[in-house]
Amino acid sequence: MGNLIGVLGRSTIHSLNRLMDLCALTYRLLAISIQLPHIGRVLIKRVMVEQVYFTAVQALPVIIPVALIIGSLMIVQFSQLSGQVDLGKLVVLLMLREIGPMITAIVVILRSATAVTIETSYMRVLNEIDTLEMAGIDPMHTVCLPRLMGITSAVVSLVLVFDLTAIIGGYAVVRGVTRLPVEGFIQQIAKGVEGTDIVVGLLKGFFFGITITVTCLYHGLARKSQITQVPVATSRAAMDCFFYCLVINIFVSFIFYV
Repeated sequence: MGNLIGVLGRSTIHSLNRLMDLCALTYRLLAISIQLPHIGRVLIKRVMVEQVYFTAVQALPVIIPVALIIGSLMIVQFSQLSGQVDLGKLVVLLMLREIGPMITAIVVILRSATAVTIETSYMRVLNEIDTLEMAGIDPMHTVCLPRLMGITSAVVSLVLVFDLTAIIGGYAVVRGVTRLPVEGFIQQIAKGVEGTDIVVGLLKGFFFGITITVTCLYHGLARKSQITQVPVATSRAAMDCFFYCLVINIFVSFIFYV
């Protein structure tokens, strides 16, 4: 019994320490982003554009089909309840508020968060981070900041693309392929959607982007001595990103709708 309490206590302290480290890293990166240094701006912008291209543009062939499938399935299933529920309002509630931001976050975690963790882990193992520091270059400016700005802006953009594709594209697919009674769906959407729904979805995307970036950078930049530690760090980063995004999703929904 005593050992069990000891294990739980050490695990809790370790989790709290890691959470505090993540908060400190987030604060430092946000402070740097507000006071963007004059030196190295060209390099920061170039890395940020590359990160946006990798995270957002190259993810479109994944995001668009997934959004079409989920949007079509939701409209097909909910159209069976036609007359019992407001189809447009129901789709808005689920897609804009919950499903769009979460599915987008999962895609970004699977593609970009794991890639950034692996990249920074190799930079740590191969002493590239130490080399930058010895050359007087702060890795927070050249490695972390452009990825924070790039991934965050990419996640917000992808949430918008996912929502529009799922609603409009899903409606077009159902209308063109089936004979289900979905007339007036767009009018119901226009009537059901509110500015708060759009703001909440984009706000979740913003927080997801920061959380995903900081978490994978934290695991990637952690001190490692062997390459065999890279897969472990990548797995932990992906699981932590998913858990933190889930908690943030619940927290934001609770603030705005409860």
